[in-house]
Amino acid sequence: MSEATSTVGEAGRDVTGVQATVEANVLRSALEPVLALFDECHLQIDEAGIRLTGIDPATVACVEVDLGRAAFEAFDATEVHVGIDAARFGDVVGMADSGGTVRLALDSETRRLHIRIGGLAYDLALLDPDVLRSPPEGIGNFDGTARAVAEGADVARSIRAAGMVADHAELAVEPDPAAFAVSAEGDTDDVSLELPDEDLLELDPGEARSLFSIDYLEPIARAAPRDAAFELRLGVEQPLSIRYDIVDGEGAVEFLVAPRIATN
Repeated sequence: MSEATSTVGEAGRDVTGVQATVEANVLRSALEPVLALFDECHLQIDEAGIRLTGIDPATVACVEVDLGRAAFEAFDATEVHVGIDAARFGDVVGMADSGGTVRLALDSETRRLHIRIGGLAYDLALLDPDVLRSPPEGIGNFDGTARAVAEGADVARSIRAAGMVADHAELAVEPDPAAFAVSAEGDTDDVSLELPDEDLLELDPGEARSLFSIDYLEPIARAAPRDAAFELRLGVEQPLSIRYDIVDGEGAVEFLVAPRIATN
């Protein structure tokens, strides 16, 4: 594992731990999925890149964002695990111009992240990761009983439509004829969208049908890039995995959402 080079921080002391230079738009792409549902998250860094993970207080949804070192203009790091105020970090990064550069230096001893955007210098206090809820290990290991890869725009449109009539939506894979479907039943109106096999990018059919809260699905869909391809894995009253790539494949996002168990 490479050892980060020491630099001098704002107070004149050596800063060691992590140093990186990255386009602001790349950081925004990594932060937007987290900010869709979470204000705070875990930040794990090693020589391969960075990982952001979070889980909501109700333990309904969790997220994992991986951003490889190739997404950075410069990247030098030792292994670090801290907590971070993602909302505040997002506000600071939001002050950068589109296409602008952000320089980061994380001091693992004082748990401060030094952020430099042009002439702006901002010191962000980091959080103790032990006080933050942790998502389950390896959320990407969930397979489900069916898998569909669909255009994110199609999925987002169906979720928006479902939200107009109900507070939850059913996501299903129909085995015969093979199709992915989203539907919602409200007090007065119903809505459904069915994407047959030929309208999907990929489909591994199997028995899959579960209810999910619109309050979680809508923010997830809004945070994804418009041209994202959603890989969805689901089962019968099992969690929903939504995965898509960011930053031209140099990063990946995965959400895991617990189902609403239907009661008769």
